[in-house]
Amino acid sequence: MKKEKREKRKEVFHFLNNKFTKNNLCSWFFILSSCFFVLVSCKSASEGNPDRFKYGVFEIPAGEGFVKETIIRKDSIQISKHGDEIDTLSIKWKNNFFYTLRYINPKNDLEKDPMYIQINRVKKDSYDFTVKIGFSNFSKKGTIYKVE
Repeated sequence: MKKEKREKRKEVFHFLNNKFTKNNLCSWFFILSSCFFVLVSCKSASEGNPDRFKYGVFEIPAGEGFVKETIIRKDSIQISKHGDEIDTLSIKWKNNFFYTLRYINPKNDLEKDPMYIQINRVKKDSYDFTVKIGFSNFSKKGTIYKVE
């Protein structure tokens, strides 16, 4: 009985050894890695790409310390409309997740300071941000929605 079990084990080991040679394992690894890469890369390219927020029409809804604001971005200019006021700001992108805004015609000392905006999370048609004014400790979080 023991001899039969040993023979069966040898047959199974020999079968597996022949089926999973080094070349076969490399092939299987390559196939599985390729499938994994394809599945991972199928995520929407635009969802994680903040470049699409550099141009267009945007809106910040009223609430949480913000008044409703409509924003138009073209090149290095941002036009902001909130209430009856319209402001023109220069926008300078440091990278895809950080930009600086400066009022072109500041009306008071506070508007002379730059606003540093950090993009924290990119969604389908919006992004969450944190704004910091000048070198103060003031910071505020909000969400901008792309309208067009």
